[in-house]
Amino acid sequence: MFSGIVENQVQIRAFRPRHEVFELVVDRPAGFDDIALGDSIATNGVCLTVESLDSQQIQFALAPETLKITGWNTSLKPGQFVNLERSLRFGDRIHGHLVQGHVDTLGDVLTFEKSAESAWLTVRLPTTFLKFVWKKGSITLNGVSLTINEVMGDTITVCLIPETLKRTNLNDLVAGDKLTIEADSLARYYDRMRELNVEHNR
Repeated sequence: MFSGIVENQVQIRAFRPRHEVFELVVDRPAGFDDIALGDSIATNGVCLTVESLDSQQIQFALAPETLKITGWNTSLKPGQFVNLERSLRFGDRIHGHLVQGHVDTLGDVLTFEKSAESAWLTVRLPTTFLKFVWKKGSITLNGVSLTINEVMGDTITVCLIPETLKRTNLNDLVAGDKLTIEADSLARYYDRMRELNVEHNR
């Protein structure tokens, strides 16, 4: 479980196929001195398990389902930056919202407009995902917990504050880029309960 508050953005050092999986190797941030094999780290919003590590790098294995949802096998490249967040510990403050690292889909960046120190980001969502979004609701984009400012048709707009632009790779976005998206868990639960209730009443 995560909070959607990115701790570091780091560079990809290697991304290569290995049988049915892909190996992802990224820089290890200096502050990540408490991680171990098997730990979970949100990487651009995707919960990945630490497969190996040393003082300089962290390695993950991406399974077919992860590649199917993210399309990373054709889009990730060495040199790109990804957002990292370590999993929460009991007793931690949750400054964003509860994030599972179970990415639902991808969104398309339509516009990224800077305004003074902040920026406005507009993203097109798949129509099947729209039931999970509403004005002032929470959403996770590339692992970043954000508040939805506007919902218009199949698009949402969020405002990115200076700290978010500084700490995450959202500052590098351009129109046409794709983002990982995770729905608010409460919206998922509500939708599933509604589905079960409809089925029960048939």
